[in-house]
Amino acid sequence: MNILKVLVTGGAGFIGSNVVDALVASGHEVAVLDNLSTGRREHVPSRVTFYQADLAGDDLDAIVAAERPQVVIHHAAQISVPLSVADPVWDATVNILGTLRLLQACLHAGVAKLIYASSAAVYGNPAYLPVDERHPIRPISPYGASKYAPELYIRMFAESVGMRHTILRYANVYGIRQDPQGEGGVVSVFVDCLLSGRRPVVFGDGEQTRDFIYVKDVAAANVAALTAGDGGTFNIGRNERTSVNQLLRTMSEVLGRELEPEHAPPRPGDIRHSSLANEAARAGLGWEPRYTLAAGLAETLDYYQRQGPAR
Repeated sequence: MNILKVLVTGGAGFIGSNVVDALVASGHEVAVLDNLSTGRREHVPSRVTFYQADLAGDDLDAIVAAERPQVVIHHAAQISVPLSVADPVWDATVNILGTLRLLQACLHAGVAKLIYASSAAVYGNPAYLPVDERHPIRPISPYGASKYAPELYIRMFAESVGMRHTILRYANVYGIRQDPQGEGGVVSVFVDCLLSGRRPVVFGDGEQTRDFIYVKDVAAANVAALTAGDGGTFNIGRNERTSVNQLLRTMSEVLGRELEPEHAPPRPGDIRHSSLANEAARAGLGWEPRYTLAAGLAETLDYYQRQGPAR
């Protein structure tokens, strides 16, 4: 196996720290850059070089230059859709300008490849299901727009300077270390309710569907992209539609007890149904999801039962 030097931005966060674990397990040399605004230092293995720094900081260029990674995996981002609506300028500052500053630092340091964590939010309301990579791009939130704009800059930079790149568009990611926010946050919100003795809240009739993908499968896609998928954009999901009601039923089966939800009115602007086609990732990355929903939830619930509520 070819050992690579990899820098992970946002590597102390939910998805990023799981990516770091997968990279370390694969034998790669890893460094992490994270401002700890939402990430946690304890999520980064002690043997991994850690920089507490911000993409907007004056030390970004120096850090990337000092590390001289062959690959940068970019997960540092503002991930809250409501916050993006409340403060779209801040959302764009972090997600768009932050990525631009990172791209410049990569260019100066001679980074060979950038892997970018994008989102199904770029698609907006699906025109058809499952959503494939040819689906029209029409985000319905500032967050969706701020995740798509960096894709354009990355492609432009890559073509102009010869830097390789792979773009991964995530479905609803859930799993260990997740904070109860973000696109896949319904799982961690439910877990938080259960461990705190509160009834989970289901908005609307609960028949709205999402494509839930376990974080370790997402981490595996990032590892696969180190040496595959150059120039490609890939959906990372299970290509399965799971309703919120089915999610609760599966959690009940895993826990061995019935979970009684409270019902609230539907949330305005919520997408009714979503799932991501994953044939391109199977072919282009040699990747496929390994975890069923039940298996992923079992690991997640076990983790939080040992750690405490998902906060």
